[in-house]
Amino acid sequence: MKISQTTQSSEETIFFASSFAQNLRRGDVVALYGELGSGKTQFVKGLCRFYMVSPQVTSPTFVIMNRYDGMDKDGKSILVYHFDLYRISSLTEIYDLGYEEFLYSDGICVIEWAEYLGNLRPDQRYDIHFQFGKHESERRIEIMKVNQG
Repeated sequence: MKISQTTQSSEETIFFASSFAQNLRRGDVVALYGELGSGKTQFVKGLCRFYMVSPQVTSPTFVIMNRYDGMDKDGKSILVYHFDLYRISSLTEIYDLGYEEFLYSDGICVIEWAEYLGNLRPDQRYDIHFQFGKHESERRIEIMKVNQG
């Protein structure tokens, strides 16, 4: 599975992510890659909109992880784990978080700056790459489902 989309605004990025979230299943990991300001957090907001997360979704840059309570499409409770690894300086910090508890849970795990996980990234995940477009608010988003191992 490979999806490419160009969005023209933050709102379009949120809408696209909310539509994409319909493909996700419990236990899925969504790995986000892209420069600062390229749309990763807006995408997470869209995923959380699909799961009817009620609190304001913000990037957990300083706390590393936020946990949101949501509802799946069947009306059942689901947890969305939102990681921001931008300030991680070593894999030891990721181990200390107890990352396996979240990455291999029955919730949805979304990771900004997923490249910092290195070989800790699950073999099955969605890799989503964000790039700046030609115009200030334009973003190119490419989604690929990864099934290794």
